[in-house]
Amino acid sequence: MTYDDVRSPAEGLRQHPLVGRPGKVVALHLNYPSRIAQRGRTPAKPSYFLKPVTSLAATDQTAERPRGAELLAFEGEIALIVGREARRVAPEDGWSHVAAVTAANDLGVYDLRAADKGANLRSKGGDGYTPLGPGSIPAAEVDPAALRVRTWVNDRLVQDDSAGTVVFPFGELIADLSQLITLEPGDVVLTGTPAGSSVVGPGDVVEVEVDVPGTELRTGKLRTTVAEGAEPLPAYSAQPAVDDHQRAEAWGSREAAGLEPPFELTEERVAKLRRVAVATLSAQLRKHGYNQLSIDGVRSDALGNKIIGRARTLRFVPAREDLFRSHGGGYNAQKRTFDSLRPGEVLVVEARGERGSGTVGDILALRAQVLGAAGIVTDGGVRDYSAVRDLDIPTFSGGPHPAVLGRKHVPWDSDIAVACGGATVQPGDVIVGDDDGVLVIPPALLDGVLDAAIEQEAEEEWIAARVAEGAAVDGLYPLTGEWRRRYDAERGDQEGTK
Repeated sequence: MTYDDVRSPAEGLRQHPLVGRPGKVVALHLNYPSRIAQRGRTPAKPSYFLKPVTSLAATDQTAERPRGAELLAFEGEIALIVGREARRVAPEDGWSHVAAVTAANDLGVYDLRAADKGANLRSKGGDGYTPLGPGSIPAAEVDPAALRVRTWVNDRLVQDDSAGTVVFPFGELIADLSQLITLEPGDVVLTGTPAGSSVVGPGDVVEVEVDVPGTELRTGKLRTTVAEGAEPLPAYSAQPAVDDHQRAEAWGSREAAGLEPPFELTEERVAKLRRVAVATLSAQLRKHGYNQLSIDGVRSDALGNKIIGRARTLRFVPAREDLFRSHGGGYNAQKRTFDSLRPGEVLVVEARGERGSGTVGDILALRAQVLGAAGIVTDGGVRDYSAVRDLDIPTFSGGPHPAVLGRKHVPWDSDIAVACGGATVQPGDVIVGDDDGVLVIPPALLDGVLDAAIEQEAEEEWIAARVAEGAAVDGLYPLTGEWRRRYDAERGDQEGTK
């Protein structure tokens, strides 16, 4: 069977002008570096999902946004139309199994992403959610790397990228899929979208075109108009649900979605944290109503160390022989987590306060240091304690212990909420530690707590100077009455001279 055969309508089946009724529509998650940069994750290998053939549509048709949903997003793409059966072909032969390319719009409702946990069936499988066309370009006439995809919304150009930039070349995609799945004539493979994908609403017109710049080879513009669904989804169906993460993903960024930018532990914030003691921060957290943010039972391996950074997390579960056999060896969760640390991060380890075994040793601590991590906090033990102490990376722990991990612990998972030293730590929390101990500060609290702590230390420095001059602490510590008026007056004079 050839590509031309499947273009003839088959009796009793819904047909598409270009591809008839293909056996399958396969879509790629990420491929263009511009889109990968937006998503913040780089795929090591291609990953895919299936779209129903009933999602296919032609040009000049409408796509419904379900009533009650807000995040229908377009994705302009290059679609490959398979012309010859492909089964376990080599990457260099993959392109020869493609008959033609056309323009595609991989529409999706982000409000329904959670319903199928990554399968994308409802979010991207709705009727009309895979328009193709209107024309095609014969694959034999083009170098796939020369193809370009562009998208317009209401006549405004919003996507413009070249297939020459993709991480996974198109022939390689065909080869990869064919290792386990037979690709048949008429099958459609969507090859990923570049940056610029965003949200559209009722009345918006989306156009996608694929061409070879400088030539007459082009598909023509694939035009889709967005319409509002006539009826809400019934109660027995999963309902639209969104949060700020989905809004940012759908719009392309938090800024485009009108959201506050994500929290960053800036150099200015770090400089302020270096100025204040953990004890002062603890007092301010208590004044803000937070009394459970101290990681208890851990101490620095060297006096004078200070630790400041964003939390990454690692969890150990109690030792069990069968679980250690399945999870303790090889490239386990502990090693993977240490290998993935980034500059400025503090690894926080949940060891249940069990100090009768090491949870980190010199090799892994050195790995964290080389990667630029800001520190390690564990409520368990540390092996090779002297060697770890001699490294530049500050480590706070329950103390030394010579035993290996398996005596008390199984490395289990990472980048989840953990309990360390009696405190709950979430990935991204701010971790601050000095000789007094270690605190967890939720990012939303940091600025208010930090400014108040700086003011508190200024007051205490002034109070200490008065005590050194011989003043009694009554009314002075804390500042009240005349002492408070005197401090405020001097502080005002200082501000006025700046």
